[in-house]
Amino acid sequence: MQEDLIESPSTKTQVHPHHNRWLILIAAFKLAQAALFIAIGVGALRLVGKDLGDVLSQLADHLRFNPEGKLVNFLLDRAAFVDDRMLRRIGAVVFIYAALDLAEGLGLYLEKAWGEYMTLIITGSFLPLEVYELMRRLTWVRSGLLVINLLVFLYLLKVVTERAGERRASRVAGE
Repeated sequence: MQEDLIESPSTKTQVHPHHNRWLILIAAFKLAQAALFIAIGVGALRLVGKDLGDVLSQLADHLRFNPEGKLVNFLLDRAAFVDDRMLRRIGAVVFIYAALDLAEGLGLYLEKAWGEYMTLIITGSFLPLEVYELMRRLTWVRSGLLVINLLVFLYLLKVVTERAGERRASRVAGE
């Protein structure tokens, strides 16, 4: 792999000339998403043992939301159904999802085949659910997420199939 690295004369550092910028962008998104899910998980676990309705009321007051508004009432109504056991489950689920996003992001950043396959499989597995949700209720956010995830899926499919073809060609040439 020595031929893959070149030394830059101005900085005396090694640069990888074939680094795929799109994979880096997808990796950055996955790593940012992992950080968001970690924050959500920590937040859920910090709420264990607290009165969620009281916490939401204080937050609404701090953010200067109308305490009689529809959003505040909607959230307070739903908070009554959330207990400590559910908060622990929410924390566990988002930590697992964060770990998957972290693995995907690192695998893509390092341009590992397993990272590409993993992201391809996970992204592809959520596409039917996203289509279903879009059919249930059409919104710009849902439409945008579906388009982005579809583009990521198609791009990774292209990358994976091209690299598989290159590996086959190099095996045939080596025989």
